[in-house]
Amino acid sequence: MSRYVTLPTGETVPALGQGTWQMAEVRGKRAQEIEALRLGVELGMTLIDTAEMYGEGASEELIAEALGSERDRLFLVSKVYPHNASRRGVVEACERSLKRLKTDHLDLYLLHWRGSVPLEETVAGLEELRRSGTIRHWGVSNFDTDDMEELFYIEGGTDCTTNQVLYNVTRRGPEYDLIPWMVERRMPLMAYSPIEQGRLPKTGILQTIGRNHGASPYQVALAWLLQKRGIIAIPKASSPAHVRDNQRALEIRLSPEELDAIDAEFPAPKRKRPLEMI
Repeated sequence: MSRYVTLPTGETVPALGQGTWQMAEVRGKRAQEIEALRLGVELGMTLIDTAEMYGEGASEELIAEALGSERDRLFLVSKVYPHNASRRGVVEACERSLKRLKTDHLDLYLLHWRGSVPLEETVAGLEELRRSGTIRHWGVSNFDTDDMEELFYIEGGTDCTTNQVLYNVTRRGPEYDLIPWMVERRMPLMAYSPIEQGRLPKTGILQTIGRNHGASPYQVALAWLLQKRGIIAIPKASSPAHVRDNQRALEIRLSPEELDAIDAEFPAPKRKRPLEMI
C-alpha cells in the first residue's frame, strides 16, 4: 500500500520516504543499513532524504552503494549547508553531493537552514542548478512562516517546492500558521523526526490506540502524520525490521474518535510558537 503527495508542479511523490540522518556512522552497521534502504525501496519508499551534513557526506556515499542501480526509481533529496549556500557555493556543493551519490542530478535540493548568506544569493544558485537540469526541484528546510514570506518576495522564490521541518504528534507548532500558509500555496511539508527519534511516550493514548490496531505507539504516531494531507514523512530506519514497521503505518486508518483522543493528549497549538529544530 502506498500514498502519494502532490508537489506544486503536479508531480507526485511517496508520502512515506526514508531518512538517513545518523546513518553510515558506524562501520559495523553498514551492511544492515544498506539492506534496510534496499528493502524500503522494494516496499515503495522510494523518496530518499540525505544531506551533505550527514556524516560529512558519508550518508550520500552509503546511498550510492545501496541504491546506485535503482537510481531511476528514486526521488533523491539532499541538502546544502548554509555556509555553502552562496550563488557559486551552492552550485559547487551540489556537484560534490552528486559525486558522492554517483548520479548526474538530484530530484530535490534543499537549503538546510538559514545562515548568513542572503537568500537572494542562495535562490539564484538554486535556480541556476534547476535551469541546467542538475536539480529538478529546490526547497528549504527549517524555515518558519516569516522566512517563507521573505523567500516568496525574492525573484524566483515562488519556485520553492517544499519546506522540511520538525513535525510530529508531540511537536505540532507548525500547525498554527506555517502549515496553513503552505496549504494555501499547495506546497507540501516534509516532516523530519516524525516519531521524535523514538522518544515518544510509551504509555498513554498512542499505546491504547496501538492495541486496537495491533500496532506500536510509534506506528500510530506515524499513521497520524500520514493521514494528514500534504505531509511527507521521512523516518530513518537502519534495520529491515524497522523498515517494515514504518511501512505498516500506511495500513493503519485512525478513526475520528481516535484522532480526537490524540488531540486531547497532544493538543494543537493555540498560539504561535517559534519553529523547533533538532
